[in-house]
Amino acid sequence: MSIFTLTLIGQSNCSGAPSAKYIFGNRRHFRFYLRPFRRQSVDVCDISIADAQLNHLEAVPRDHFIMPEQTSDTEKGHKATTTPSIDDAFLVAFKTPTDPSNPKDWHLSKKWIMTIILSSTGFNRIMVSTIIAPALPTIRQELHMSNIESVMAMSVYLLATAFGPMVIGPLSEVYGRRPVLHATSIWFLIWNIVCGFAQTKGTLIAARLLAGFGASAIYALAGGVMGDIWRPEQRGRSLGLYSLIPLLGAAVGPIIGGYIAQHSTWRWMFWSTSILQAVMIVTSLPLFHETHAPTILRHMARELRHTTGNFQYATEAEVLHKHRSFSWILVRSLTRPIRLLLFHPMVQINALFSAFVYGVLYLVLSTFSDLWTTQYHESISTSGLHYISLCLGQIVGAQLGGPLMDFMYSRMNQHYNNLSLPEFRMPFMIPGAILTPLGLLIYGWAAQKHTHWIVVDIGGFVMSFGMQIIGQALQAYMIDSYPEHTSSASAASQFFRSLTAFGFPLFAPRMYEVLGYGWGNSLLGFVAIRIGLPTPIGIWFYGARLRAKALSSF
Repeated sequence: MSIFTLTLIGQSNCSGAPSAKYIFGNRRHFRFYLRPFRRQSVDVCDISIADAQLNHLEAVPRDHFIMPEQTSDTEKGHKATTTPSIDDAFLVAFKTPTDPSNPKDWHLSKKWIMTIILSSTGFNRIMVSTIIAPALPTIRQELHMSNIESVMAMSVYLLATAFGPMVIGPLSEVYGRRPVLHATSIWFLIWNIVCGFAQTKGTLIAARLLAGFGASAIYALAGGVMGDIWRPEQRGRSLGLYSLIPLLGAAVGPIIGGYIAQHSTWRWMFWSTSILQAVMIVTSLPLFHETHAPTILRHMARELRHTTGNFQYATEAEVLHKHRSFSWILVRSLTRPIRLLLFHPMVQINALFSAFVYGVLYLVLSTFSDLWTTQYHESISTSGLHYISLCLGQIVGAQLGGPLMDFMYSRMNQHYNNLSLPEFRMPFMIPGAILTPLGLLIYGWAAQKHTHWIVVDIGGFVMSFGMQIIGQALQAYMIDSYPEHTSSASAASQFFRSLTAFGFPLFAPRMYEVLGYGWGNSLLGFVAIRIGLPTPIGIWFYGARLRAKALSSF
């Protein structure tokens, strides 16, 4: 039974319950959008039964499951229907309609400060993943590594980002975003410094693995913080800025690494990024505030209990979990990304599609420098300049894509009478699904024919532009779909992304050796078309039903 379809389908026998025609206004558009649901006819009164069962299983406000874009009952300042009996005078919740303590009601400048701090932290951590790419031949020679081992030294960092968010994301929903961000920043700093002092290949690979675990926090926290502070109609611009800076790190890394490798020792790649990380820690400690609403309310309740001596003050979550042990809550949180990945089709689809895109990006990043040094006979530092084309594609994609996504979301929201569905993000993804394979084809065949370098760079620009659009749409969709557990959903999605980012560069040299750049990139482009176009169209028609079924059975 789909809660989403219960809300929208059929004429209701309940007094005052809206019909689908009333909600959508235009019957023709109603049939187009909800075509997969048109044979269902269910009484809206039945929602209470399914909803009660759902809340019993998840112990979170039911608004999260019916309309993910709406604020939870806690944010509205009302007591949830499933909350055990408690005197409203002692229920700690945000005031309505606005509350300066609520991150979504913060001043715009404060929201941007949080976004910029998180983006800058992500820039450095992601830059470290690719900065050693131009220096791999030097590292291979100095530490006596094979080709596979040197690529492993680069890719193992990404392997850690597959498993790290599965732990870090849930912890941020238990302890809050701020302590998790600072703890992982210090962890990353320590092991990144160790990489610079590594004297053996084993030390370098192990230190890169541990540094990657600390860096992986950014993948889990980013979606959570963006969902904490930005409302759905504002997320396009904020995600545009957030996703731009970290992705720039992946493209800028080889540029900086190329110059360091040519004019200094490769060890300064790690030492310089460690210095930058230390600056980020010192900056974020006083400026980055807690954004997780349940954590903020829990701190408020604790302070009230301490100052008044009245232990009746409690948050909705504390009342719901009153008879649960902390170990039960912790285990429940830590297993949430796994359950999302196993039982939620939309998380699976999002993870697999973004995994392919992310894997192709890192495949290109890891082989781009070799193309220019071996095929075009350029120096390491000059070859690094070609990464600028990838950077420009991401910059333009973020600057155009963010506002455009907000505009399209607002227009569709108005057209469907403020329905605010996550599926409204999907039309924005279609241009990206077309441009990504187009860029791969241009880049591949231009490189195969040894055409002028600008043609290859244009292909890289188009490819990265399309990937930026796809990434923004997928991340916004996950935030809109799982507002209460965005970090866990992001962690589940990141799992496959990191595995492909780790694995794709490993087979890239052999693929280009056998197929060449032309047919190698054509193969990737054909797969991108086969996956990219059906995904947004399928989510548009079936996403709401799949989300509702998964949530009602979770």
